Amino acid sequence: MRAPDSHIGRDIDHGKYQILQKIGSGGMGSVYKASQPNIGRMVAIKILHSKLVNRKDLVSRFSREAKALAHLSHPNTVKVFDDGQLEDGSLYIVMEFLEGKNLNQTVRSQGPMAVERALPVLIQVCGALQEAHVRGIVHRDLKPENIFLCNQGGLTDF
Repeated sequence: MRAPDSHIGRDIDHGKYQILQKIGSGGMGSVYKASQPNIGRMVAIKILHSKLVNRKDLVSRFSREAKALAHLSHPNTVKVFDDGQLEDGSLYIVMEFLEGKNLNQTVRSQGPMAVERALPVLIQVCGALQEAHVRGIVHRDLKPENIFLCNQGGLTDF
């Protein structure tokens, strides 16, 4: 049996954020759904795995990711609100919380997308990547799990 996740239920930055549940994980860190009680919104918090805190290269990459994302303004790029460091030295990034499913989940549950649906998604992905590339940012992990489909303002969006 796995040990419970020590981040769930935790307050970050003196109660500014409250972690509610884990929503994903990868090689560098885990992503959590959290509340930001002072303004009543949900956010996503990506936390670098504590075992990687001593890896200067990964810590540097994580910090660069936060700074790079914070400077992007394309409507199809996730928004970054904050970043910081936990008591154990782990870094975190606070981002926009998106309701929906990633492209991998969507294709697995609904099957291959029709061209009429896939093309608008790809155009939005390319638009977001274009802005990043113009700013010298290269997405090192573009895959279906990192393309998120959600409803924004009543429109299905990447």
